[in-house]
Amino acid sequence: MAATRDRVKAAAVPAEELEGSFPEIALPIQPPFPPMEARSAAKLPTGAGWLYEPKWDGFRCLAFRKGKTVTLQSKHGQPLDRYFPELAEAFRQLPFKAFVLDGEIVIRKGKSLDFDALLQRIHPAESRILKLSRETPASFQAFDLLVDEKGKKVIDLPLSERRERLNGLLADLSKEGSVLLSPATPDRKVAEGWLRNPGGELDGVIAKQAGSPYLSDDRSGMVKVKRIRTADCVVGGFRWAQSGDKVGSLLLGLYDDRGLLDHVGFSSSFTAEERRELEPILVPLVEPPGFTGKAPGGPSRWSQGRSTEWEPLRPVLVCEVRYDHFSGGRFRHGTKFLRWRPDKAPKACTFDQVSARGDT
Repeated sequence: MAATRDRVKAAAVPAEELEGSFPEIALPIQPPFPPMEARSAAKLPTGAGWLYEPKWDGFRCLAFRKGKTVTLQSKHGQPLDRYFPELAEAFRQLPFKAFVLDGEIVIRKGKSLDFDALLQRIHPAESRILKLSRETPASFQAFDLLVDEKGKKVIDLPLSERRERLNGLLADLSKEGSVLLSPATPDRKVAEGWLRNPGGELDGVIAKQAGSPYLSDDRSGMVKVKRIRTADCVVGGFRWAQSGDKVGSLLLGLYDDRGLLDHVGFSSSFTAEERRELEPILVPLVEPPGFTGKAPGGPSRWSQGRSTEWEPLRPVLVCEVRYDHFSGGRFRHGTKFLRWRPDKAPKACTFDQVSARGDT
């Protein structure tokens, strides 16, 4: 029962609650620095010039160090230091005093990765964070180098050279440590094996152009292929269950090219216990208009007497859902709620996630 409650309660907080300031750090790249992004694809790219990497199921993170100063930045520019103190200390213990690394924070559970354990870290109580940092310590899978150990910016170098320098820094570190070198290969067959990986560690595969510089806040040089179809959506509203005493479904939205939040579908894959847990999360956020673009429609012949009234929410909650097909600007069937994503900014939840897969 506890696991059921945790699925909807863990880190059900707006990304804005992670906002904070970064320490001054004397490096040529300063946080917050937008990381390189990926565009979605249905299959791995072919041809020469690609470098393939595992796509880890964790939190994207840029790690900065200069001397004794270490700071961790989320994908969308939030400081993560307080949530992963054991990682900050691990970076301080590395034998080089300056760097900026791009990578993924993960927590292992046996031979798999435990994303729920990551979500549990996003908590206001420092005592709880410290307790969890001992019980479920995180590690960092490093896959790119932005500033080298001499404090020199290297983002203009091709990936192949940045990767060679990263290997030189991290390859000899203990595989039992907290800062690890993420694998990479030019062999597409190896990457296809990662995609078929049954062990639960990988979320998919990333393909990068080996000759490309580090393209901050750009998707043109990197492709991601996920093992299952998922999308990060803004919760723009919800409907009550027919009984009226529990949440019935989450109403999902994506931002269009004009910056308007369009309603694209719903998720109602919750147990009775989870529906009760959703109410105190959602009700304090009730605020019109919810969706600023296409809004949920009225009654249809499929409603079968169910209420079509909905409650608008302030668009601050992001969740990841699994879906089978996207067409006509919406999910064609109900989606399955997977988890909250406090590390994702609502404005980053755009149609690019779904349209780039070839769905129409």
